[in-house]
Amino acid sequence: RALKQRADELAVQFVDRMAAEGPECDFVQQVAVNYPLYMIMTLLGVPEADFGKLLSWTQELFGSDDPEMQRGTSMEERGMALLEMFQYFTELTASRRAHPTDDLASTIANATIDGQPLDDIETVSYYAILAAAGHDTSSASISGGMHALVQHPDQLARLRANPDLMPLAVEEMIRWTTPVKEFMRTATADTEVRGVPIAEGESVYLAYASGNRDEDVFAEPFRFDVGRENNKHVSFGYGVHFCLGAALARMEMNSLFTELIPRLDSIELAGTPELSATTFVGGLKHLPIRYSLR
Repeated sequence: RALKQRADELAVQFVDRMAAEGPECDFVQQVAVNYPLYMIMTLLGVPEADFGKLLSWTQELFGSDDPEMQRGTSMEERGMALLEMFQYFTELTASRRAHPTDDLASTIANATIDGQPLDDIETVSYYAILAAAGHDTSSASISGGMHALVQHPDQLARLRANPDLMPLAVEEMIRWTTPVKEFMRTATADTEVRGVPIAEGESVYLAYASGNRDEDVFAEPFRFDVGRENNKHVSFGYGVHFCLGAALARMEMNSLFTELIPRLDSIELAGTPELSATTFVGGLKHLPIRYSLR
């Protein structure tokens, strides 16, 4: 809630930037990537001068299989992004322990469990998951949502005519995009799922994109519907594994599309959208659009 004003301000800035740079842009690289990046880095308290480095590290981590995003092809080259991120946040931890400030970085750096501070690996891991997952998944949902609206002009018109649908539309964009594609788990006991036997010790692939199109849960699951109610998607996980940043992601998307949609007179594809090469986390890496804004 404290960040809502910042989200709204950034939404205006990025939509204004679209208007100034139009009539064409790559919506992913010029808007969807940077808007949530600014939000999560503001929350952490990272200097704006370092935003670019953290963006590069994130893209290299999640795009390690993508020739355009990867640092290199060897395991050593691919590991450099994670190593550099850990070194950066180790230094940030030391700084925030010596001079605490009013930001999430200080909260993590000075956190304790049973009176003892977090060890270095735990501390840096919290930073890494917040800095990386905290904006990459949101950027994928924003760009995927924009692509869906372009592909379904009737739903864009419906949302423009009824802005009160925005909370439902945001949930549908997240369901439709499913930025976290899968998790692997290991069966701890013999079981059976839908008639398929699974033995103890076997690996199980949890396909969230499939779950979000489960015909037993969603009416017409392959229809993009900005007014979909009772949207029980699993994009944020489930139970104790529910996404830490779900409220922030929803707020960011609501602020951005609430600013963008009323100002959008027209929009269409200006090229072929491109997906990042990933089976884990990601979405569109390029979304060329042609548009007019008021």
